[in-house]
Amino acid sequence: MKKITFLILLISCTPAFAQDYRGRMDAINTEIKQIDREKDSLLQLYDDLRLAQVRTDLKKWGLPAVLPSEKVVFHSAYALVYDEPFEQAKWVAHIILPDVLNGSEGRSNDFRPDSLISTGSAVESDYFLKTLMPDSTWKYDGFGYDRGHLAPSADFRYSKKALSESYLYSNMSPQLADFNRGRWAELEDAIRQYAIDNHSELFVVTGPVLKPGLPRIERGTNKVAIPEIYFKVVYDKKNSRGIGFLMRNQRNDEPWYHYAVSIDSVEQVTGISFFPALDASLKQKVEAMSDAKPWRSDIQPGEVEPMNAENLPRNNFNTLQAKFYQGKNETVTICGTVVSTKKSAKGNVFLNLDRKFPNQVFTVTIFKDKISNFSYQPHVVLDGKRICVTGKVVNSNGTPGINVENEKEITIMP
Repeated sequence: MKKITFLILLISCTPAFAQDYRGRMDAINTEIKQIDREKDSLLQLYDDLRLAQVRTDLKKWGLPAVLPSEKVVFHSAYALVYDEPFEQAKWVAHIILPDVLNGSEGRSNDFRPDSLISTGSAVESDYFLKTLMPDSTWKYDGFGYDRGHLAPSADFRYSKKALSESYLYSNMSPQLADFNRGRWAELEDAIRQYAIDNHSELFVVTGPVLKPGLPRIERGTNKVAIPEIYFKVVYDKKNSRGIGFLMRNQRNDEPWYHYAVSIDSVEQVTGISFFPALDASLKQKVEAMSDAKPWRSDIQPGEVEPMNAENLPRNNFNTLQAKFYQGKNETVTICGTVVSTKKSAKGNVFLNLDRKFPNQVFTVTIFKDKISNFSYQPHVVLDGKRICVTGKVVNSNGTPGINVENEKEITIMP
């Protein structure tokens, strides 16, 4: 208390003392700025070392087999082989770090040619033309395709330099908007989330399936080839886990995980040998995996994949297809697995197929006054059963569903 009183008296005394305080404050402020400069310097050094480690690991574990005629081009955080006849990368390899969780770098949008491509990379005029108008605005003439990143920019948001380099045209491929901004984007997000949730470094190789006869962007300067299919393969070294994906360059309505295949399957389609540095037995094991479930963060214990629509009887549909009949006033049959049930305080019964609340994709509702039409307790007997429900698909609190009136409208599958 005496010290505080003395300090107050000291601060309130003569202007000379006040001038000493200002001088001391200025000196401290100078020290703070110096510390900030040192911190920035250390952060830059840390980023440089991190990127160097990424390149080292990428060279050791992440690159596909390279043909004698191919040249690997390295950037700060990814590598690629450019396929000049198609004017885009044959593949792009990079690593997703768990650090991406705390990355703060945003989109840079600094699209530019890649000076490291000896034959010259694609350029802006391969994707659209722009004309400066008399009023100093730009008129854009697009060719109908997004400049789709192969290595996603969001995977590099931990490093300003790496993120900026993801906008090089060697990392671009012409993708339809419905593809690039649809299921393909969801796949990229899901793989990134897996890295964060599992604190794993993921080795990822992405590219177009290139083959003779592909259509071209004829109005573009270099007439870039338009791929029909894209691939992505992922290897989680820590957990010895792998997965592949093949997705058509179009609007894809099934969830991203429906496009999962084995890495072996991608190798057959592309002719590329992935992760050749792995021990032969481990490579065989990892590249045979095709189950997407371990890669998903949206699935709860006890949930199941929707039934394969191709294996269902004619005019029967899975829970993902139900949305196409919502509000159509058509009588259809929807099949799925009852993964959760509930009997409300009002006596209504709800059956969720394939996904539990609050992630439900299809809900069967049996109102209290219809329960008497059942010879069994539906919320008890049907729990865990594979069933088909016939009726009109309605909006059930934002989710497609069918309101069932009697037990004849529900078939228990073997």
